[in-house]
Amino acid sequence: MFDLLRKLLPPERKASRTARVIAVEGGGRARWTPRDYAALAREGYTKNAIVHRAVRLIAESIGGLTLLLYEGAIEHDTHPLLDLVRRPNPRQDGASFLESVASYLLLSGNVYIEAVGLTGEATSVRELYALRPDRMKVVPGPDGWPQAYDYTVCGQTVRFDQTAAQPPILQLTLFNPLDDYYGFSPLEAAASAVDLHNAAARWNKALLDNAARPSGALVYDGADGAPLSEPQFERLKSELERQYQGTANAGRPLVLEGGLDWKQMALSPKDMDFLEAKHAAAREIALAFGVPPMLLAIPGDNTYSNYQEANRVFWRQTVLPLANRIAGALTQWLSPSFGVDLTLAPDIDRIEALSPDRAALWDRVSKAPFLTVNEKRAATGYGALDGGDTVSPQ
Repeated sequence: MFDLLRKLLPPERKASRTARVIAVEGGGRARWTPRDYAALAREGYTKNAIVHRAVRLIAESIGGLTLLLYEGAIEHDTHPLLDLVRRPNPRQDGASFLESVASYLLLSGNVYIEAVGLTGEATSVRELYALRPDRMKVVPGPDGWPQAYDYTVCGQTVRFDQTAAQPPILQLTLFNPLDDYYGFSPLEAAASAVDLHNAAARWNKALLDNAARPSGALVYDGADGAPLSEPQFERLKSELERQYQGTANAGRPLVLEGGLDWKQMALSPKDMDFLEAKHAAAREIALAFGVPPMLLAIPGDNTYSNYQEANRVFWRQTVLPLANRIAGALTQWLSPSFGVDLTLAPDIDRIEALSPDRAALWDRVSKAPFLTVNEKRAATGYGALDGGDTVSPQ
């Protein structure tokens, strides 16, 4: 009877468990993230051009990298793990997937990747999905390590149990000295500078709406020092707002009735110059994300002699460390499903910004008469050749 029922059941399919969320109850208590990711992303990524460009610059650079796969010292040109990374799911290619992973990591300090596959297969992982970090909560186990993750959307929750041989969720975090479970994002470190930059923009917009000058003062010199009545005051204020405020009314002459006198109140150029304050805040934001200000078109920064040097430093100190971190985490997580001793690494030789470094290395190696051919090839990242253990003639 039960065999007959099993035959009538539909076959298993690959699909993200968060695509159609169900309510699941289980042991453990979710530990809610202490930060408001939505507010940080809204004020930073969606409303601040510096944050938006810095995140996109890093994420698109990582997404554009080519990942190589090594088994020990042997490089694989074709492998199921390479196919998975290049096409992680039907909705994304490899570049957009890595871009999403890097963006979530920079904005939240956390990224959660879901592995989807068929049970009972040697290579069970077939698809990868980057999940929104603000919807995922850690469920600590008795030993303090995460034993499960709760993903909540539209009021429903699905739980991912991490005790399986192949854990379904990979959590990648940036170091947080004050939290055991959640990472600390560059956006949170730059939150004050983001607020200052946004406030300066709003202030300048307000000045522009008021014809880029501060309001003056209307002085009423009534008979025997009598003040304006309440109806007179409200009428005067409404007429000023309607007829003399805003860019469309800039330069319109002010018509005054008896007893009123206009006293212009001017700010000094020093007081009105919020542009430099914006640039200082923008440089602080760029510092938090590790992007040279020159690449974000922020003027007044003379740290780098030229754009090419700034771009090289950006790749060496920001993009490659984060790319190696993501590739290493994916390797450690997915290797049990694909084999042992597998390593994913970005292909540095295809990075145009680092071509001067490669040219300098090749020049130094080629001029070393004491190295064999294979030693020179090893120093430049290439494999050995038969008969290459001899010193090349000069």
